[in-house]
Amino acid sequence: MKVFVILGPTAVGKTELSLTLAEYLGSPIISADSRQMFRDIPIGTAAPTAEEQSRVHHYFVGNLGLEDNYNASQFEKDSLALLDTLPGPAALVSGGSMLYIDALCNGIDEMPDILPDIRENLRLRYEENGLECLVAELRLLDPQYFAQCDLRNQVRVIHALEICYQTGRPFSSFRRKEKKARPHEFIKIGLTRPREELFDRINRRVDIMVKNGFIAEARRVFPFKHLNSLNTVGFKEIFQYINGEWELPFALDRMRKNTRVYAKKQMTWFQRDADIHWFHPDDKEAILEFVKTKLNESGN
Repeated sequence: MKVFVILGPTAVGKTELSLTLAEYLGSPIISADSRQMFRDIPIGTAAPTAEEQSRVHHYFVGNLGLEDNYNASQFEKDSLALLDTLPGPAALVSGGSMLYIDALCNGIDEMPDILPDIRENLRLRYEENGLECLVAELRLLDPQYFAQCDLRNQVRVIHALEICYQTGRPFSSFRRKEKKARPHEFIKIGLTRPREELFDRINRRVDIMVKNGFIAEARRVFPFKHLNSLNTVGFKEIFQYINGEWELPFALDRMRKNTRVYAKKQMTWFQRDADIHWFHPDDKEAILEFVKTKLNESGN
């Protein structure tokens, strides 16, 4: 099967193009967005609307509760199993979660399940003592990963420590990064815009989210702010406003800024992949022609 993967930074324009291509291919959309899976936060994650989902069936959108634990390894298994059930010569994947796309296309190292008490203990220690203490532990337990890790990213630091405590082995010992064989051909279509254009879209998206009820959505889930599902750009900033620590205009400005920073990280990650074919999202004719060519190469 030919599997077309639409990827790119947040707000670049993946949704509309994916709908168009899915309708052309007669395929559902397999979402590779790690936050749109959570059903209680559709506005804050810019999830496909009900109207968009009525146009094309989406998988892995709104299928999890906030308390559910899910990761790239599970997505690899679930999405591959789903692809095996789909009819037709082609399928469509769309999203911006770098690890999820990499796990689907190339495979991901198997990681052990974490016992709840280990996860809870590290969460509490992070809340009570801050990230600096956990970073110091990571330096002792896994100096190799310490040298590579984004030490400002508490999710990565905590996850590495979870593995260390669960297994008694350094987290880095599980990271072999061996590419796995796949029964499908993955064809990656990257979407990109000039930086000023992308940043303007990000800024305007924040305004649209607020207009659509994002603040009320954040208030509803505020009691669960400690959950990993809400440890994401947008909610973190608005929680500071709800806490009374920031004024709303400042929180929204920080939300715009941090979303732009995240978009740059996404592009840095994707630009390392030589297999991605890059297009401007508005160049739909060229993208469609590219898809047709790839389909014809397989004799379909």
